[in-house]
Amino acid sequence: MPEAAQDLRVSAGAAAVGHANTFLALDFGLRRTGAAVGNRMLRSAQALQTVRASGDARLVQVGMRIAQWQPDALVVGVPFHPDGAEHENTLRARKFARQLRARCGLPVLEVDERYSTTEALSNGARDADAGAACVILEQFLRGLA
Repeated sequence: MPEAAQDLRVSAGAAAVGHANTFLALDFGLRRTGAAVGNRMLRSAQALQTVRASGDARLVQVGMRIAQWQPDALVVGVPFHPDGAEHENTLRARKFARQLRARCGLPVLEVDERYSTTEALSNGARDADAGAACVILEQFLRGLA
């Protein structure tokens, strides 16, 4: 996704959440889903324990994090090729976002997560999945007005 399109998606997401303050970010993966929590005021994220489950078990574990942290909205990282083209994991992450919308009753915002794992690792993250969720959330929070 070109940077301008990414900025539009973040701006649209910001409008959709109004005055939401607390966000839970998820970096979807087939076997592991990174998680992070953060808030609008600090514009920073804290890594949470990575979800190590798939299918319905993943949704149950994410639901437990939602119950614990009580976010106002969810942010799901959606991967793209470097040129912005979609691929199989793009579709999987979007399906995951739809499942969350149907189950949790919270706004679910999709954001471009290209290079989030690379950035997390270069920042010294011990858990690449949770670190990527932090990167995704911090980029999203910086885009909020």
